[in-house]
Amino acid sequence: MKPSSVISRRILSLWLPRLPTDRLKRLLSVSGGLDDTRPCLTIAKQNNALKISALNNAAARIGIEIGQPLTNAQAICPDVQVFDEDKIADAKLLADIAGWCDRFTPLVALDPPHGLLLDISGCAHLFGNEAELLSTLSDALHKRGFIVNAAVAGTPACARTLSRAARSCVIAPGDEANAISDLPVFALGADDFITSGLRRAGLKTIGDVARRAPHEITARFGATFTRLLEEALGQSDAPISPRKPPPDFSAEKRFSEPVATDGVIASVLCDLADKLTNVMGRHGKGARQLEASFFRTDGVVRTIAVETGRPATRPAMINRLFHERLDAILDPLDPGFGFDLIRLSARNVEIAVQEQRDFNKRTQDNDDVAALVDRISARIGSRHVVVQLPCDTHIPEHAERSASAQHHIDTAMIANWPLSIIGEPPLRPLHLFNPPEQVSAFATAPDGPPRRFTWRRVVHKAARVEGPERISMEWWQHLGATLTRDYFRIEDEEGLRFWIYRDGLFGSELIDKNGDPVEPKWFIHGVFA
Repeated sequence: MKPSSVISRRILSLWLPRLPTDRLKRLLSVSGGLDDTRPCLTIAKQNNALKISALNNAAARIGIEIGQPLTNAQAICPDVQVFDEDKIADAKLLADIAGWCDRFTPLVALDPPHGLLLDISGCAHLFGNEAELLSTLSDALHKRGFIVNAAVAGTPACARTLSRAARSCVIAPGDEANAISDLPVFALGADDFITSGLRRAGLKTIGDVARRAPHEITARFGATFTRLLEEALGQSDAPISPRKPPPDFSAEKRFSEPVATDGVIASVLCDLADKLTNVMGRHGKGARQLEASFFRTDGVVRTIAVETGRPATRPAMINRLFHERLDAILDPLDPGFGFDLIRLSARNVEIAVQEQRDFNKRTQDNDDVAALVDRISARIGSRHVVVQLPCDTHIPEHAERSASAQHHIDTAMIANWPLSIIGEPPLRPLHLFNPPEQVSAFATAPDGPPRRFTWRRVVHKAARVEGPERISMEWWQHLGATLTRDYFRIEDEEGLRFWIYRDGLFGSELIDKNGDPVEPKWFIHGVFA
């Protein structure tokens, strides 16, 4: 194959081969229910047989292998510790480890079932160099009870291959092919069928496969395997899929000694907000969504997010929002043994339009309203702060819709609502019942309003009536019958005013199963203040 080219990207692959048993060891260490010096394994049902899905080092040393039937393992070691496989718990633990790895790089991708891929391009110098970063990360995971292999290379496939078949290592750019040439073919992670076929063909190492012509490999094992081989040799690259998209801008503070007091945390957030706004300001940007991530020394990561209705460009605004959010959360920000890293990120940025605020009072008022909405949303949640926007329809219950105040405050301020006649009472109530409440109407003339009706067990006698206002339903948007409504504004003898409608017209729209006309029903849709 052609010689490998230099790859500028740097990928760190983490492989936790004993993740299921490490999880059990951590889970049962307090109660003493798991002795790690004894063989331990997890089992799963495959083809109506219980087979081994994971094991610890003690089980591997006595010859037990993954994929063996449970009976074979019990024959080798009668007192082996057996647990059921729990893929959900293993996946959650892997995700938690991925969240902890965010302190090293924001580009962390899951590599199931027991691996992670970290794009460390451009950030290794923060920890000295790539070797020191790899050592720091591996040592930290070892202290937390995990067995881990790690490798750094120019492509994800090469780093993954090295981490699964070799000790922790760092491969210089362009040296991928030499680094993996002596490794067995199973390290590529291809299907068992392909691995077995390579061995039958006498190709036991990756170097043996690389020395064959690409068209020969493709004809026998398919184009997918050829691409995998090229990526492992550093001749081509493939992207990784990070768990979270990288932030547009971020600022962070690392501590040599963990911090835990509220005053220090607030001061650090203030400094980070100042740095973040300065960086965004140089690009003419403002943040619509901000996240503060707190990395505890024990690996727990807590993230607090706030949103803004308009691009945030001032540190004071950001500090005020996080202050409101931290005061409102039900579970306090538990620092445990302290935070060793605090990061402030902007994930949704927009161009910040500068407006003249000295002489434009309307602009100042709009800013004050938007700031108030942001503070309330930070405290009780943005979904609880809404505005009403008009809709282009004549159906009363569809004439307006609720929308997030943070995202539609400007639209709500310039919305055009139907105007009432000055000096006249409103034509419709401000609040409508959902759904409308049925009433019993009496002494009703055809196409006329009821002279008396019962609503909520109270009889109301009509003193004054206005109407009708006839509204036809949108037949093109509804399935089935759509009845015409006649609305009336009725004031009873006690001065209460109701908005009542008749659902259907007399003798024309409502027909029973025998073909006879049915009298329409009456509903109260709202009450005037």
